[in-house]
Amino acid sequence: MRVFKKKGELTRFQILAEIAENQPHIRQRNIAEKLGVTVQAVSENIKALTDQGYIEPRDGRSYYKLTKRGLEKLKREAITLRKYVDSVLETMSTYKSIWPAMAKENLKKGDEVELFMEDGVLYAKKRTDGQSHGKVLQDAEKGEDVALTELSGLINLRKGRVTILVLPRINEGGSRAANLQKIKKIYNQGYDKVGIMGTVARAAANKLNLRVDFEFATPEATLAAVKRGLDVLVLAVGRMSKNIARKLEGENIEYKIENVVRESPT
Repeated sequence: MRVFKKKGELTRFQILAEIAENQPHIRQRNIAEKLGVTVQAVSENIKALTDQGYIEPRDGRSYYKLTKRGLEKLKREAITLRKYVDSVLETMSTYKSIWPAMAKENLKKGDEVELFMEDGVLYAKKRTDGQSHGKVLQDAEKGEDVALTELSGLINLRKGRVTILVLPRINEGGSRAANLQKIKKIYNQGYDKVGIMGTVARAAANKLNLRVDFEFATPEATLAAVKRGLDVLVLAVGRMSKNIARKLEGENIEYKIENVVRESPT
């Protein structure tokens, strides 16, 4: 847009718009908060607009009014901006929303397919009576990613389960004080993904030769996995277990906590 080609022109346009909407009583601080800029930037731009004859200031920083020239400038630039936005929206309307999935079988362009989740992965196969469906945009072989459009319906998806194993902190003995037998027994119940949090958890996983799927950003990875219907086991140390529990509670995800500190002999 040539109208906003010069540095700061868009900001000055926004300032004129704010003054036009709220005049005559509007403070520089209010404008700054609305536009996400500093009060100093607003002050400097108002001074420039005043010098150019677009704003008529009164009573310090609390009274501003657009001059006739300022109103004409604002209207002219608003029309230009609207034309530009309209052209962008027209361009975007030619694009189709495209979504990827994995092809469960060989698919041809134009095929109607149904969508379903399996092991946390979105799959597409030729449509029978699935609740969620779409149309194939290009040929894809079984096991390939396939581009889909015209998606509609709902995907049946159960939420996975989360079990958090709380291990002893290092000052409590670390992995040496963990009930490794209990950890292995729970692990053997079968989980789609296993995450760990903390050095003690890593040591315990190493001792038991556990498969670890994620070690960093574990709360976020656990949440993403369980939303895809996967069952997740997390080994966490001390307060770290509370961090992941809060994350799950914030998303209304049910979880179970197991203490795996080895009992001291009496």
